[in-house]
Amino acid sequence: MSSILTNASALSALQSLQQTQSALQTTENQVSTGLAVSTAADNASYWSIATQLTSDSGVVTAANQALAQSQSVMSTASSAISSVISTINSIESALTQATNPGASISNIQTTLTTLGQQLQDAVSGASFNGLNVLDGSQTSALDFVAGFNASTTGGTVNTIAFTANALIDATSAGEGILEGGTGSATGSGTDLLTLGTTVTDATTAETALAGVATVLSNVTTYAATIGATQDRMTAASTFNTALTTNYATGVSALVDADMNTASTRLQALQTQEQLGIQSLSIANQNSQLILKLFNG
Repeated sequence: MSSILTNASALSALQSLQQTQSALQTTENQVSTGLAVSTAADNASYWSIATQLTSDSGVVTAANQALAQSQSVMSTASSAISSVISTINSIESALTQATNPGASISNIQTTLTTLGQQLQDAVSGASFNGLNVLDGSQTSALDFVAGFNASTTGGTVNTIAFTANALIDATSAGEGILEGGTGSATGSGTDLLTLGTTVTDATTAETALAGVATVLSNVTTYAATIGATQDRMTAASTFNTALTTNYATGVSALVDADMNTASTRLQALQTQEQLGIQSLSIANQNSQLILKLFNG
């Protein structure tokens, strides 16, 4: 039935056009942002999960950046302690020469003094960003940030504990391993920093050699501890990297738009919109035809 008061065909065409334009706006937003879920209004559940995952990923990334700094601290210490071990080996060689009859003690003393200075330089230079784990400046255990555990309420920061030892003690002279002290090791040895003056003949050189062996053992043990900590840090960093990748994959699965599907749908909706506009125009013309009958 035709009516001049209500154009049912036009209303139907208008409603259809509005639905098409709403779907078109949504699809255009997906194409422009690459997201199927960009706000909570799109899908509250997916948006909430994705937001939490993104937040957790950010914390893990920050933890991994802090871990990278800690790795540099340990890498610096490792390089320095390797240099120390090499120097101790040179000291052992010099002392062995000193035990030989007819050895030039004065020349060996000069060598030992130089090697002692090398030890001091290696330890004092083992600082990264103000942190040195060889010089006794770290008197309490260190907890290096290693990651983030999101499984608990509020999440917890994972750490790697490390107890620094003193090769040369900056706070208590004579307590460092290289100074003949024990540091936190077991058993003391010879003060390697003063061998240039304490070794005066073959007998004192032989006595010093026994102490150097203890020092080398303690230093090597500490070097192994540093290496083990480096391994833990490397493992943690690898895990963090994999975890952030998994977070990104999970977020993508929840909120990313299928761009092939969205592009195809966009073209279809644009065509549908044009047809809807034409349909509305035709429906509006029906009312005008009825008016012409009365005017005629």
